[in-house]
Amino acid sequence: MISVIIVNWNRRALLRACLQSLTPQRGVEFETIVVDNGSADDSADMAEREFGARVIRNRVNLGFCAANNQGIAEARGELIALLNNDAEAEPGWLAALAAAFDRAPDIGMAASKILDYDDPRRIDKAGHVIWPDGQNRGRGTGAIDAGQFDREEEVLWPDGCAAMYRAAMLARIGGFDEDFFAYGDDAELGLRARIAGWRCLYVPSAVVRHHRGSTLGRGSSKRMALIERNRVLLACKLFPGSLLWLNPVYFAMRLAAGAFAAGRNAGDTAAFRGIRGKLALAGGLIAGDLDALRLLPRIWRKRRHMQDIRRLSPREVRELILRYRAPLRELA
Repeated sequence: MISVIIVNWNRRALLRACLQSLTPQRGVEFETIVVDNGSADDSADMAEREFGARVIRNRVNLGFCAANNQGIAEARGELIALLNNDAEAEPGWLAALAAAFDRAPDIGMAASKILDYDDPRRIDKAGHVIWPDGQNRGRGTGAIDAGQFDREEEVLWPDGCAAMYRAAMLARIGGFDEDFFAYGDDAELGLRARIAGWRCLYVPSAVVRHHRGSTLGRGSSKRMALIERNRVLLACKLFPGSLLWLNPVYFAMRLAAGAFAAGRNAGDTAAFRGIRGKLALAGGLIAGDLDALRLLPRIWRKRRHMQDIRRLSPREVRELILRYRAPLRELA
């Protein structure tokens, strides 16, 4: 049995479309759990009334991580699927992901082929890659889908927008780190799982279409602050010392590439228009770094506790990160 968990916050129309996309799923037994983070738009009642979903109601927005952990705790399935409320699954999505876990006993995660909803010719994410400063990115993001991602293969980890996890793995290594709140949380869970000896398989026949940036918006300085903060937290918690000491160097390289892209009004910086937008972007990065400093003592304690589940040596973790290193040009 599969438990599908959908975290929701005030996205009634998107949530309805998401739930409708689960209706034609065939060949698997599944339950649907909606964790509502204090919505005020009747979306929680709609999910229960129209689709028969099990609904967990929170009075306030607990964030993506805590809400998913609530769903995982209530799940009855041997496999846990996550689906963003701003994503819609193609028929056969669940069955295709579930089949990945029959390939080998150490497959703990399965990644979907996620397409841009507004332009389904383009890849949103086909698994993940990472830059050695901790910034992660969807593999193939923005590329035209020309079949280059149509091979089933191992990837670093899945994107939490549309992913599947082995419940036994989550019971062993724990769920999402709630200090991350949102953004980069799937990267932390995925890398932690890899360090614990689990692998991830990318399944191109498991297709989902995703409305990019619909939660906070691509031009949100708050979004950038969370992404930057969680980049630092991920590196401090999980990176081997050999990469952690080089983190400022890799960070400077990425900033330089981003500044070059900003000069051409390209890349993610294009969402922050004009001088005011670029100042908001810089302010978000600084706010994220300051918030990371506040959390570092707690994250460092969690780093020490990683020894309880570690299967890869620091050298093997370094090799893993460099093997799946994101191209700097794409990051910019």
